[in-house]
Amino acid sequence: MGAAMYALQVLALIFVAVIGAALLLVIVLFFIDRAQAGDAIRRNYPVIGRFRSLFTKLGEFFRQYFFAMVREEMPFNRAQRDWVYHATKGKDNTVAFGSTRNLNIPGTPIFVNAVFPPLDDQFASTDPMVIGPHARVPYVARSIFNISGMSYGAISRPAVEALSRGAAQAGIWLNTGEGGLSPYHKLAGCDLVFQIGTAKFGLRDEHGGLSDEKLRAVAADPQVKMFELKLAQGAKPGKGGILPGEKVNEEVAAIRGLRVGQAGISPNRHREIDDFGDLLDMIGHIRDVSGKPCGFKTVIGSSDAWEELFKLIVARGPESAPDFICIDGGEGGTGAAPMPLIDLVGMPIREALPRIVDLRDRYGLKDRIRIIASGKLVNPADVAWAICLGADFVASARGFMFSLGCIQALKCNRNTCPTGITTHDPRLQKGLVVEDKYMKVANYAKGIIKEVETIAHSVGVSEPRQMRRRHVRIVQADGSSIPFNKIRPSYSADTAT
Repeated sequence: MGAAMYALQVLALIFVAVIGAALLLVIVLFFIDRAQAGDAIRRNYPVIGRFRSLFTKLGEFFRQYFFAMVREEMPFNRAQRDWVYHATKGKDNTVAFGSTRNLNIPGTPIFVNAVFPPLDDQFASTDPMVIGPHARVPYVARSIFNISGMSYGAISRPAVEALSRGAAQAGIWLNTGEGGLSPYHKLAGCDLVFQIGTAKFGLRDEHGGLSDEKLRAVAADPQVKMFELKLAQGAKPGKGGILPGEKVNEEVAAIRGLRVGQAGISPNRHREIDDFGDLLDMIGHIRDVSGKPCGFKTVIGSSDAWEELFKLIVARGPESAPDFICIDGGEGGTGAAPMPLIDLVGMPIREALPRIVDLRDRYGLKDRIRIIASGKLVNPADVAWAICLGADFVASARGFMFSLGCIQALKCNRNTCPTGITTHDPRLQKGLVVEDKYMKVANYAKGIIKEVETIAHSVGVSEPRQMRRRHVRIVQADGSSIPFNKIRPSYSADTAT
């Protein structure tokens, strides 16, 4: 009995001590909040005002998991993400009961099913396509769906390893992003597209320009199939890449030519390129030195400005043309960018893509310049839509981030990514198990391709690149739909109807 009483007394003393400490903390915080001048809410409502900041931070998590409807979230809703997550398992990705998508929203694409589609044994896979016929080593690209640029540094070592192994498994290409070529890109022998950003990381000479010697060395690697000159990306047109200093560790610094902890801030454009003539000269130079195909990635502000490029190509001859143009929509993503550029600058892919396809086709360059569509195209319908409108390939970055386990925590710029994808914190990277994730990357790519082929079969053609604008209708403001070839007729004879 005495021992029990003693234990109760000890617990009571501990309780009193905890309450006393809590009260003391509240008193201290009260005076701190009263004295500080930076936050008006905390100054007027000491201690209690701190809950506003806490609830604001918690709000994004509660909205994501409890309050947002399946198709409400931005930038990617739960239905889009769930499709990717299910596809990564490599199992049946069917759903039951009925569509949760509102098909009356203006702009919604609706594919036109054929009355008598091909039989199952009349269905073919997409044929490989040659890119860069005038290069010494053209690239025969096997897949319509590939991995867009994500730099080592912006994403972690295990993320790059998983993407590399997944790309090799699925037979797709992996774009290095503008951060240079790391050993982890080359890990599994996949096809690589080396992206040359405005800072020319990995190819810089002592003055920050393009080193032909380094270019030849990179091009000598048989895994490097093409070079992509990055003019702009969708999330930040007119602004160069931004890699926060906390993400620049020793290895990233060595690959990029930076100091440890030094932020990687790329120029807003290539200093050597002042006009379209300079652009074609640079592309030709890279192609000649490397022997590999070369194209460029950009964001469209107005298609009118780009007509001059196609006129110049015709004047110089088709061999002067870029081997491909990657069109990134203004809705594209990134690890770090100013909000005004993310929100308000750059034409969306759904407007930009058909405009550039039409310019290419109108100047007779359909068989010379390949078009790659990029920018928030993560589900089969997105990819099928882009191919209907004239894209030869589709590349995705965020779709493959979801395949790695991204939960859209929106922490890419803070080195605190909870899934280990965009952080160099070893503790957080442990959550990304390469042996598991690389198969999910491959399964996602294969799942997209399979279902795009299913859509193609449904509309009455044997493989995806036979789809045309007439095969997709666009919902109008009154709820009716119009074939896209009536909204924007094609300039190419084989896609006009």
